[in-house]
Amino acid sequence: QVQLVESGGGLVQAGGSLRLSCATSGRTLGMYAMGWFRQAPGKEREFVGRISRSGVSTWYADSVKGRFTISRDNVKNTVSLQMNSLKPEDAAINLCAADRSPVYRDAAGEYEYWGQGTQVTVSS
Repeated sequence: QVQLVESGGGLVQAGGSLRLSCATSGRTLGMYAMGWFRQAPGKEREFVGRISRSGVSTWYADSVKGRFTISRDNVKNTVSLQMNSLKPEDAAINLCAADRSPVYRDAAGEYEYWGQGTQVTVSS
């Protein structure tokens, strides 16, 4: 069983930064690749980025490349999403998810475990 809890969301002005964290209790995260997704009201869940089990490799959606950075600490069992240069269109509930497959995936339905999400609001 993997229980994921996100934190760090809040209100920020456009152009500002936020750092989201995802923590787990129970199993260690080291055996899972981790993804970040976001979902705005009335929209489908959208892939943001993925980090490999070791943290060596990362992948990002085109919409966030150059602005967001995913990192992980497998000793502390945490995964982070650093968000810079935030735009109003980044406003959404942000969720972390765990995938036991080492093969790259970016579809939400392919991830096994999910947190409850943390709200990010960006004002202009």
